[in-house]
Amino acid sequence: MINRKKYFSVSILSALVLISLFAFAYKTSILKDDVVIPASLSNISKSGNDFILKYKGQALKLYTIEQENQNREKWTLSQFDEVEKGTENGIDFQFKKDFNGTLIYGLYGDEPMEHPIAVYFKRHEKIEQGKASINIRKKLSGKYDLANWEKHKKGRLAYRVLDDKNNIIINKSISFVVDKEFKIVPDLVWGPFLSKQTTNKITLRFATNQVCSPVVMVNNKNYELKEGKYHEITISNLEAGKSYEYKLQIGDITHSYKLTTAPNADNESKFTFAFASDSRGGTQLGETNTKGHNADILKKLAALATYKNIKFWQFTGDMIDGYKIDRDEMELEYTNWLTSISPFMHSTPLNVGMGNHEILMNTFGNPKNYMSVDGFPYDTRSGESVFAKYFANPNNGPESEDGSKYDPNKNTIDFPSYKENVYSYTYGNVAIIVMHSNYWYTPNHRIIPQIGGNPHGYVMDNQLEWMKNEVAKFEKDKNIQHIFVTIHTPAFPNGGHANNDMWYNGNNEIRPWIAGKAVNKGIIERRDEMLDILVNKSKKFRVLLTGDEHNYSRLVVDKNTDIYPENWKGKKLKLSRPFVQIVDGAAGAPYYAQENLPWTPSLKKFSSQYALVLFNVDGEKIEIEVINPNTLETIEKVEL
Repeated sequence: MINRKKYFSVSILSALVLISLFAFAYKTSILKDDVVIPASLSNISKSGNDFILKYKGQALKLYTIEQENQNREKWTLSQFDEVEKGTENGIDFQFKKDFNGTLIYGLYGDEPMEHPIAVYFKRHEKIEQGKASINIRKKLSGKYDLANWEKHKKGRLAYRVLDDKNNIIINKSISFVVDKEFKIVPDLVWGPFLSKQTTNKITLRFATNQVCSPVVMVNNKNYELKEGKYHEITISNLEAGKSYEYKLQIGDITHSYKLTTAPNADNESKFTFAFASDSRGGTQLGETNTKGHNADILKKLAALATYKNIKFWQFTGDMIDGYKIDRDEMELEYTNWLTSISPFMHSTPLNVGMGNHEILMNTFGNPKNYMSVDGFPYDTRSGESVFAKYFANPNNGPESEDGSKYDPNKNTIDFPSYKENVYSYTYGNVAIIVMHSNYWYTPNHRIIPQIGGNPHGYVMDNQLEWMKNEVAKFEKDKNIQHIFVTIHTPAFPNGGHANNDMWYNGNNEIRPWIAGKAVNKGIIERRDEMLDILVNKSKKFRVLLTGDEHNYSRLVVDKNTDIYPENWKGKKLKLSRPFVQIVDGAAGAPYYAQENLPWTPSLKKFSSQYALVLFNVDGEKIEIEVINPNTLETIEKVEL
C-alpha cells in the first residue's frame, strides 16, 4: 500500500525541482548581467536578470539558448570536440549529446595525393545514446587496409555523423597510432588555408583536434606556433612571385604543401582568379545540406578552381545557413564549411567576405518574428566576431561605425568591428576591395525604426568613406589597372531579391536607424553615392562582384539604363561610363529564377545553374569564363 503522506511529500519536492529548473531555463540569459546595452540601439533595457525589448506595447524578453534547446533539435561544435578514444581494437566515440544515428567512416589511402580525401567503407556503425565504436582491427584490416596502418602502425580515418533522419551533422578526420592499443594523436581538423598574400609574405591558418604546438617549416626556417587548437602564422621575408614548399609538423605527423607569393606589381603575366558566393544549405538531406552548407557543390567548385590553376579565390558571403543565437552552433557550421574545402585549398589563397547569413543574433520574443539584432556585446556575440575567429583576412579596413556623425557616444564602443570583414588587397595589376553590406545587421527591416540597426544591403558612412579613399589610392597607383569591388548584395537585383538588396522594390525610405534617429540617406541614395565613387570618380573600376541571389547574371549598366522607380523625385545619378555587375550566388544555395525589373533590358546573361566565375586577366584585357561545376558546361565566356 502506498504511503500517501510520503508520496505527497516526494511529489511536492519533485514539482518544486521541476519548477526551479524551468524557471532557470527561461531566465538564464545568453548575456551576462554586466553587459552594457549599446547606445546605438533603442528600446532595449534591463529588468532584473532579463533584457527586454519594448515594441508596440509589448515587453519582449531576450530569447535564451536554454529556450531554444527545448524547442528544437540543435547541434553544436562542442558536442563533437575530442569525443574519440582509442581502444584495443579501434576507436570508441562518446558524443556530448544523447542521440541515435549512424556513423559512416573510411581510411585515407597510403599514397601520394595532392588533395587527400578518404574513401568511405561499405559498412557503417550505429550510434546509440550518443555512443558508437569502430573495430578497425576486424573491419579495416587486410584487403580493406588501404592506409597500411598494420604495416606503418599509424593511419588517418574520416567519419561522418548522421542523425536519426539521415541528416549529415558533421564530417571529421582523426589520426591514430597503434601499439597494443589505438591512440588518437593531434592532427588537422581543417586547413591549412592561405590568406593575406603579398609579394613577400603570406598567412597560414588551421585548426587541430587537440591542444598542441605545431611547427611550420618554409624557406629553411622553422616557426614554432603557440600551444592551442586554433593556429595562425604569417611567413615573411619571401621573394615576389615565387613558389615555396612548406611543411606543417603536428607531433610526428608532417603535411607537405606549397605556397606562392604575389608577383611584383609591374609583372604583366596572365593570371586567373575565381569568384563565387552563397554556398549555404540546399535541400534537407545528403551532402547538399551538410549542417549549414551545400558540401556537394562547394567541393566541386573548389576542385574546379584548383584545376583551373587560379591564383586566389574570392568568396563573398552566405557561406553558411547562420541566423543563429548560439555561437557554438554557428561555429559548427563554419567548421563544416572549412572542412569541405580543406583538401583543395592548401596551396591557393582564400579571401572571404560576409553576407546576411553570417549573422549571430540577439533575439527578443518569438524567434519566428525575427525581432533580432546583430549580437552584442559586439566583441564576442556579433556575427563579425565569429567570422574573425575563422578567417584571416587583411586588417586594413575602417575600425567601425564608431566616430561617425551619427555615433551617440564618442566614448564607448557602440558598433561591431570591421576588422577582417572590410578590407582590400592586390595581386599584380588588380586591386580587390571587399565590402560588408550586412554590417550591424537587423534582419527585419520593418522593426529598425523601433530597435535600431542596419538593413540588408546598406553601406554605412565610415565604410563608404573608407571605400572612397581606397579607390582614390588605387587610382594613383600606376601599377594597378583594374579595380574590382565585391559586396554581398547587388546594386541591381535580377532574380530573387527585388524586395531588398539595394532596391527594396524602389523604396528609398529603407535606411539605418541609430539611437532612435534615421540617417539622412535612403538605400537608393546610398547605392547612387557608392556608384558615383566607383564609376564617375574612377577610371579603373571594372566590375561589381556580388551574390545574395542564387543564380548567375551579368548586367551592363550605362547612362541609358533605367535604375529608378516610377515617380522618383530624388536626384538622379548620371553615369559617365558603363560598368559591369556580376552576380554569382550560385555556389549551392536554393535557386531563384529571373524577375522583371527596370534595368532588365540591360541584362546580358542570366542562368540558374550552379556556377564558378573565372577572371582571366591579361594586362589590360579581362575575360570571364563561367562554368557549371556539376556538368563542366561553359555558361558563358566573354571579354569585358
